[in-house]
Amino acid sequence: MSNGIIGKKLGMTQIFNEKGQVVPVTVIQAGPCVVVQRKTNEKDGYEAVQVGYVDPQGGKRASKAEKGHCEKKGVAPVRVLREMKVEAASALKEGDSILVTQFEEKSKVHVTGISKGKGFAGVMKRHHFKGGRASHGSMFHRAPGSIGGSSYPSRVWPGIRMPGHMGSEQVTVRNLEIAKVDAENNLLLIKGAVPGPKGGYVVIKQEA
Repeated sequence: MSNGIIGKKLGMTQIFNEKGQVVPVTVIQAGPCVVVQRKTNEKDGYEAVQVGYVDPQGGKRASKAEKGHCEKKGVAPVRVLREMKVEAASALKEGDSILVTQFEEKSKVHVTGISKGKGFAGVMKRHHFKGGRASHGSMFHRAPGSIGGSSYPSRVWPGIRMPGHMGSEQVTVRNLEIAKVDAENNLLLIKGAVPGPKGGYVVIKQEA
Protein backbone atom coordinates (compact mmCIF):
# COMPACT_ATOMS: atom_id res chain seq x y z
CA MET A 1 0.00 0.00 0.00
CA SER A 2 1.19 3.53 -0.80
CA ASN A 3 1.68 5.85 2.14
CA GLY A 4 0.37 8.84 0.17
CA ILE A 5 -2.35 10.15 -2.12
CA ILE A 6 -2.91 13.14 -4.41
CA GLY A 7 -5.65 15.57 -3.42
CA LYS A 8 -7.31 18.73 -4.68
CA LYS A 9 -7.77 21.58 -2.23
CA LEU A 10 -11.43 22.63 -2.16
CA GLY A 11 -11.22 25.31 0.54
CA MET A 12 -11.57 25.80 4.28
CA THR A 13 -14.47 25.46 6.70
CA GLN A 14 -15.00 24.62 10.35
CA ILE A 15 -16.42 21.69 12.28
CA PHE A 16 -17.17 20.92 15.91
CA ASN A 17 -15.13 18.30 17.76
CA GLU A 18 -16.40 15.93 20.46
CA LYS A 19 -15.89 18.65 23.09
CA GLY A 20 -18.04 21.13 21.17
CA GLN A 21 -15.05 23.27 20.18
CA VAL A 22 -14.81 24.88 16.75
CA VAL A 23 -11.98 23.38 14.65
CA PRO A 24 -10.82 25.05 11.40
CA VAL A 25 -10.25 22.44 8.68
CA THR A 26 -9.14 22.29 5.05
CA VAL A 27 -11.36 20.17 2.79
CA ILE A 28 -9.38 18.08 0.30
CA GLN A 29 -10.76 15.90 -2.48
CA ALA A 30 -8.33 13.03 -1.88
CA GLY A 31 -8.33 10.81 -4.93
CA PRO A 32 -9.33 8.39 -6.15
CA CYS A 33 -5.86 7.80 -7.59
CA VAL A 34 -4.35 5.10 -9.76
CA VAL A 35 -0.83 3.69 -10.03
CA VAL A 36 0.37 4.63 -13.52
CA GLN A 37 3.94 3.28 -13.36
CA ARG A 38 6.01 1.17 -10.98
CA LYS A 39 9.71 1.99 -10.75
CA THR A 40 12.16 -0.61 -9.47
CA ASN A 41 15.79 -0.85 -8.38
CA GLU A 42 16.60 -3.18 -11.27
CA LYS A 43 15.29 -0.89 -14.00
CA ASP A 44 15.31 2.65 -12.55
CA GLY A 45 17.74 2.49 -9.63
CA TYR A 46 15.13 3.22 -6.95
CA GLU A 47 11.75 2.03 -5.69
CA ALA A 48 8.76 4.29 -6.32
CA VAL A 49 5.30 4.48 -7.85
CA GLN A 50 4.02 7.12 -10.24
CA VAL A 51 0.52 8.00 -9.07
CA GLY A 52 -2.14 9.75 -11.14
CA TYR A 53 -5.14 11.72 -9.88
CA VAL A 54 -8.21 10.22 -11.59
CA ASP A 55 -9.73 12.94 -13.79
CA PRO A 56 -13.52 13.35 -13.28
CA GLN A 57 -13.73 14.37 -16.97
CA GLY A 58 -12.12 11.12 -18.07
CA GLY A 59 -8.86 12.73 -19.18
CA LYS A 60 -10.41 14.80 -21.99
CA ARG A 61 -7.93 17.62 -21.42
CA ALA A 62 -4.88 15.35 -21.18
CA SER A 63 -2.16 16.05 -23.73
CA LYS A 64 -1.21 13.57 -26.42
CA ALA A 65 1.95 12.68 -24.51
CA GLU A 66 0.00 12.12 -21.27
CA LYS A 67 -2.56 9.96 -23.08
CA GLY A 68 0.17 7.92 -24.74
CA HIS A 69 2.01 7.37 -21.45
CA CYS A 70 -1.16 6.15 -19.71
CA GLU A 71 -2.33 3.98 -22.62
CA LYS A 72 1.07 2.28 -22.66
CA LYS A 73 0.55 1.33 -19.01
CA GLY A 74 -3.07 0.27 -19.56
CA VAL A 75 -4.74 2.96 -17.43
CA ALA A 76 -7.16 5.79 -18.21
CA PRO A 77 -5.55 9.16 -19.13
CA VAL A 78 -4.64 11.39 -16.18
CA ARG A 79 -3.27 14.94 -16.14
CA VAL A 80 -1.87 15.17 -12.59
CA LEU A 81 1.05 12.83 -11.84
CA ARG A 82 3.20 12.60 -8.72
CA GLU A 83 5.91 10.15 -7.71
CA MET A 84 6.06 8.56 -4.26
CA LYS A 85 8.70 6.31 -2.75
CA VAL A 86 7.69 2.81 -1.68
CA GLU A 87 9.43 -0.17 -0.14
CA ALA A 88 10.82 -2.85 -2.45
CA ALA A 89 8.40 -5.32 -0.85
CA SER A 90 5.37 -3.19 -1.75
CA ALA A 91 2.73 -5.11 -3.73
CA LEU A 92 1.56 -2.04 -5.66
CA LYS A 93 1.50 -2.48 -9.41
CA GLU A 94 0.31 -0.54 -12.44
CA GLY A 95 -3.47 -0.12 -12.48
CA ASP A 96 -3.95 -0.45 -8.69
CA SER A 97 -6.27 2.08 -7.03
CA ILE A 98 -5.25 4.28 -4.10
CA LEU A 99 -8.21 5.41 -2.02
CA VAL A 100 -8.85 7.71 0.92
CA THR A 101 -9.79 4.71 3.07
CA GLN A 102 -6.10 4.13 3.89
CA PHE A 103 -6.21 7.17 6.21
CA GLU A 104 -7.60 7.19 9.74
CA GLU A 105 -9.00 10.01 11.84
CA LYS A 106 -6.63 11.55 14.41
CA SER A 107 -3.58 10.29 12.48
CA LYS A 108 -0.79 12.65 11.44
CA VAL A 109 0.08 13.49 7.82
CA HIS A 110 2.52 15.65 5.87
CA VAL A 111 0.99 17.83 3.14
CA THR A 112 3.07 19.11 0.21
CA GLY A 113 1.84 21.72 -2.26
CA ILE A 114 2.83 24.79 -4.28
CA SER A 115 2.36 27.96 -2.24
CA LYS A 116 0.40 30.93 -3.55
CA GLY A 117 2.37 33.25 -5.80
CA LYS A 118 2.81 36.77 -4.36
CA GLY A 119 4.69 38.35 -7.27
CA PHE A 120 7.53 40.80 -6.59
CA ALA A 121 7.86 41.58 -2.88
CA GLY A 122 10.17 43.69 -0.75
CA VAL A 123 12.34 42.50 2.12
CA MET A 124 9.80 43.32 4.85
CA LYS A 125 7.12 41.10 3.32
CA ARG A 126 9.44 38.49 1.81
CA HIS A 127 12.00 38.09 4.62
CA HIS A 128 10.24 39.73 7.58
CA PHE A 129 12.77 42.57 7.97
CA LYS A 130 11.90 45.00 10.74
CA GLY A 131 12.35 48.16 8.67
CA GLY A 132 13.42 51.59 9.81
CA ARG A 133 11.77 54.18 12.03
CA ALA A 134 8.56 55.83 10.85
CA SER A 135 9.42 59.12 12.56
CA HIS A 136 9.76 62.47 10.82
CA GLY A 137 12.96 62.95 8.84
CA SER A 138 14.04 59.28 9.00
CA MET A 139 14.12 58.60 5.23
CA PHE A 140 14.70 54.89 5.98
CA HIS A 141 11.45 52.95 6.26
CA ARG A 142 11.14 49.75 4.18
CA ALA A 143 14.57 49.57 2.53
CA PRO A 144 16.91 46.57 3.06
CA GLY A 145 19.87 48.63 4.27
CA SER A 146 23.50 47.67 3.59
CA ILE A 147 24.02 44.59 1.40
CA GLY A 148 27.83 44.52 1.49
CA GLY A 149 30.71 46.60 2.90
CA SER A 150 32.74 48.88 0.61
CA SER A 151 36.13 47.78 2.00
CA TYR A 152 35.36 44.13 2.80
CA PRO A 153 33.98 42.04 1.22
CA SER A 154 33.54 44.74 -1.46
CA ARG A 155 30.90 42.60 -3.14
CA VAL A 156 27.47 41.10 -2.48
CA TRP A 157 27.58 37.60 -0.98
CA PRO A 158 25.53 34.91 -2.76
CA GLY A 159 22.23 34.19 -1.02
CA ILE A 160 21.85 37.68 0.50
CA ARG A 161 18.22 38.36 1.38
CA MET A 162 16.86 40.92 -1.07
CA PRO A 163 13.59 41.89 -2.78
CA GLY A 164 12.36 39.47 -5.44
CA HIS A 165 9.80 36.89 -6.50
CA MET A 166 7.82 35.54 -3.55
CA GLY A 167 5.76 32.37 -3.38
CA SER A 168 5.06 29.67 -6.01
CA GLU A 169 7.44 27.34 -4.16
CA GLN A 170 7.04 23.77 -2.99
CA VAL A 171 6.08 23.83 0.68
CA THR A 172 5.58 20.90 3.08
CA VAL A 173 3.57 21.33 6.28
CA ARG A 174 4.28 18.47 8.66
CA ASN A 175 2.32 16.70 11.39
CA LEU A 176 -1.16 17.93 10.49
CA GLU A 177 -4.02 16.02 12.07
CA ILE A 178 -6.83 14.39 10.09
CA ALA A 179 -10.06 15.63 11.64
CA LYS A 180 -12.44 13.53 9.52
CA VAL A 181 -12.40 10.96 6.71
CA ASP A 182 -15.40 10.89 4.34
CA ALA A 183 -14.80 7.69 2.37
CA GLU A 184 -18.12 7.94 0.50
CA ASN A 185 -17.19 11.28 -1.10
CA ASN A 186 -13.38 10.80 -1.11
CA LEU A 187 -12.87 13.75 1.23
CA LEU A 188 -10.23 14.42 3.86
CA LEU A 189 -10.78 17.15 6.44
CA ILE A 190 -7.38 18.19 7.74
CA LYS A 191 -7.01 20.39 10.81
CA GLY A 192 -5.49 23.78 9.96
CA ALA A 193 -4.28 25.25 6.69
CA VAL A 194 -2.37 23.57 3.86
CA PRO A 195 -0.23 25.19 1.13
CA GLY A 196 -1.67 26.47 -2.13
CA PRO A 197 -4.81 28.11 -3.50
CA LYS A 198 -8.28 26.63 -3.93
CA GLY A 199 -8.17 24.14 -6.75
CA GLY A 200 -4.46 23.47 -6.19
CA TYR A 201 -3.14 19.91 -6.01
CA VAL A 202 -1.37 18.59 -2.92
CA VAL A 203 0.27 15.33 -1.89
CA ILE A 204 -0.81 13.89 1.46
CA LYS A 205 1.58 11.41 3.04
CA GLN A 206 1.22 9.47 6.24
CA GLU A 207 3.99 9.58 8.80
CA ALA A 208 6.56 6.88 8.17
